[in-house]
Amino acid sequence: MSARLDLRVFVQNDFGRGGVPVSRSFETWVRATLSGRRRGRTGVNIALLDSDPARELNLRYRGKDYATNVLSFAYEPAPREKSGLLGDLVLCPPVVAREAAEQGKRVRDHYAHLTVHGVLHLLGYDHENEREARKMEAIERDVLAGLGIADPYN
Repeated sequence: MSARLDLRVFVQNDFGRGGVPVSRSFETWVRATLSGRRRGRTGVNIALLDSDPARELNLRYRGKDYATNVLSFAYEPAPREKSGLLGDLVLCPPVVAREAAEQGKRVRDHYAHLTVHGVLHLLGYDHENEREARKMEAIERDVLAGLGIADPYN
């Protein structure tokens, strides 16, 4: 592996431009999350979907019949495959905007937080128990602080 991160972030926006950050922002947030955690060629795909397709994915893969803010799908490479793809994130702009308003946050900051959160899932972090949740949230706070974004858990 090389010492530096060769990052490729592909953003597919099926939702539309309204209130959605530009691709470069997503790349910045992914890079900040991976900094010091990943080297070499790395890829992340991000899909922005409206509520109905996001709900269908959440139902199919998590058994939950509602649109959620972010879904993470880690990529499992074939033996000896060297694609560098970490996986896919699916964000649902209507849910992100609603949550940001309910929580009194800037929509852009909420997108940043959810992107960081999703990438950490792709790296194998989880929050299934209290210890894992504290560890993951501490990393999220640290990454977001480095981006000038307030603690999302306050």
